Amino acid sequence: MDGASRFLAACARQPVDRTPVWMMRQAGRYLPEYRAVRERVDFLTLCKTPDLAVEVSLQPIRRFGMDACIMFSDILIPVEAMGARVAFTDRGPQLAQPIRTREAIDALTLPNPQAHMPFALETLRRLRAELHGQAALVGFCGAPFTLAAYMVEGSGSKSFPTLKSMLYASPSILHALLAKLAETIGAYAAAQVAAGAQAVQIFDTWAGELTPDAFAEFALPYQKAVVESVKAAGVPAILYVNGCAGVLELMAQTNADVLSIDWRITLDAARARAGASVALQGNVDPSVLLTTPEAVRTAAHNALAQGAGGAHILNLGHGILPDTPLVCAQAFIDAPKMAAAAETRS
Repeated sequence: MDGASRFLAACARQPVDRTPVWMMRQAGRYLPEYRAVRERVDFLTLCKTPDLAVEVSLQPIRRFGMDACIMFSDILIPVEAMGARVAFTDRGPQLAQPIRTREAIDALTLPNPQAHMPFALETLRRLRAELHGQAALVGFCGAPFTLAAYMVEGSGSKSFPTLKSMLYASPSILHALLAKLAETIGAYAAAQVAAGAQAVQIFDTWAGELTPDAFAEFALPYQKAVVESVKAAGVPAILYVNGCAGVLELMAQTNADVLSIDWRITLDAARARAGASVALQGNVDPSVLLTTPEAVRTAAHNALAQGAGGAHILNLGHGILPDTPLVCAQAFIDAPKMAAAAETRS
């Protein structure tokens, strides 16, 4: 099987010749060739220049041969298109004017992806043409709750006090923002598919900060709306929540094709709770890749063994860390091939 066929078959819970593998944030600072590009341009210019975004998206595929290539972009690109000004700084994304009132929400527009984010769609078109099935092309978007977290706080946060105050004290305001984001992101995800994405991963990084009841009210309905848009466009939907152990059953209710699992729960436990109707992706702790190739192989083979009870895509439980040695990244990507070879010999 080629990489694209292998990855898409696993998403559909169909037989594969070996477990497919890729890494979240695989196009990034751990690669010297990525750092060379970033020395020439700022982050937002990189996202908005298809020639450069295609180049950095393909860099890990050329070097390591993953089974999936994820478009290089940022989850906040649609937020900027809605009219909320975002600055990308060394301290992460910053909104000079956080969105905290009904009036501010009403002022946000519903952007047309073709008109307001054409660079992202052009990046996808070019990537699909370049890949030739070597790897599946994965688009992505932020889930409404995680985007709202940045918009309300004005930046990232460890505890999201402003967001949670709104959630508990003024829930109708937060729901209004989430509904507008769901409409925006649903249209953006569908446009990515039309431009060539063969799957779309939905990142709800901060939804793991919620209680299960709050997750059910403020994350789940809006995740489900985006998942439905992706599936209606005809490709698999992958849902990632960092800190998912307390909400796995709720995640399964989205009808996502694949649940991407962090390292705080084992894959076999996740499968028992999420059920057999979804594939799983994950879930090696990215910190393991800071150590040695031997330690990486052990962790990857443990994940492969736990994932063997059903459809599984080997990945990290979060994005690859910038200080990751290249030999450790290579050991991770090679692990499914080594496992398949060993099984053949036995």
